Amino acid sequence: MPDIQPFRGLRYRVPPAELARVLCPPYDVISPAYRDELYARDPRNIVRVVLSRTPGEAGYEEAGATLRGWIAAGLLAPDPEPSLYLLEQSFAVDSRAHTRLGVLARFRVEDPGRGRVLPHEQTRKEPREDRYRLLKATRANFSPIFLMFSDAQGVIAAQAARMAETAPEAQYTDDGGVQHRLWRIQDGGAIARLQGVLGSVTAYIADGHHRWATAQRYREEAGTEGGWTLGYFTPLEAPGLVVLPYHRLLDGGPSVEEARRALEPSFALEAAAGAAAAAHEAAQSTMPYAFGLAEPGGAALVAEARPEAEDLVPADAPSSLRALDTYFVHQAVLPRLLKVPEEAVRYAHSLGEVEEALARGESRLAVLMRPTPVAHIVAVAEERASMPAKSTFFHPKLPSGLVIHPLHG
Repeated sequence: MPDIQPFRGLRYRVPPAELARVLCPPYDVISPAYRDELYARDPRNIVRVVLSRTPGEAGYEEAGATLRGWIAAGLLAPDPEPSLYLLEQSFAVDSRAHTRLGVLARFRVEDPGRGRVLPHEQTRKEPREDRYRLLKATRANFSPIFLMFSDAQGVIAAQAARMAETAPEAQYTDDGGVQHRLWRIQDGGAIARLQGVLGSVTAYIADGHHRWATAQRYREEAGTEGGWTLGYFTPLEAPGLVVLPYHRLLDGGPSVEEARRALEPSFALEAAAGAAAAAHEAAQSTMPYAFGLAEPGGAALVAEARPEAEDLVPADAPSSLRALDTYFVHQAVLPRLLKVPEEAVRYAHSLGEVEEALARGESRLAVLMRPTPVAHIVAVAEERASMPAKSTFFHPKLPSGLVIHPLHG
């Protein structure tokens, strides 16, 4: 890993009961309607900085002015000493309780060829440019880059156990019911232990590829000041490292019955009682490739690939990509078997979104995916390959504005 350092995080100075009112998720999971809700909720909500409603360059200028005004007014103020920050998130998935731990730290931005921070997704020009313009206007990071690393010795868990004996610096519950607790790590010995474990391993980007690309560009253009960014580091071994599936919504394509006929030569197919059942049954499959299909009206099926279906993907593709359901679906199923162009594909990160789109008739067909295993993500990154868009949805997301990293501090 590159150099990990404590920093004086900018944090909201509001009563504890108001903290949930002023934070928001990362910009890329905020719908226009939710942005409006956050705007109306509180005039101090960080969404006014990370996702301004003002179009064009004026929006970035407004974001910078808003941030500077809040600092001048004391709404945001730096902590007194440089610190690392331990973040605990407690949440439930399918009625099962989870806890994820991670450390927030500033870390040095490295050249793409160094290979100590490994991405697994390609980035798109429009969000790269958007995040870059916001970074130039604010000179601060509001959402951390989410990184995974191997902590076989359990250093973070041990630190968390020690911190849990003390009161957290901040705590709140977000709109999704995720409980957050934050501690500042100021002890020199504890910081050195965390620097030691993080400094000796490779880190894999789980989320925040556009923020990483933006940090690299800014470093090239801004020099020393741009040499640092904000990271959240969580152990690969942690049971709370949860990846949810990203489903596909097709604006055009076949019906379920037409899809059945197209898939039958290479797949074992079973009818399912709607989208939820298809998603659940596909997730239980142990076959190399499996997914569900559902259409408005309730018709659905589960498709499990027979061994001969592997011949549908390019033989020269990296083995890490060939192992992915998303790669298989985008290389073989959609273009070759179902004749669906890429521009007809939209994405939904929850089953509820899928069911709503089907109920409203806003999608011709839904493709219900299994979650991508963390081991597959690491394998893709190690091979320097890139997954198809929206192959992973790490849950829960990290809040924006909980700890802000000023580039100059």
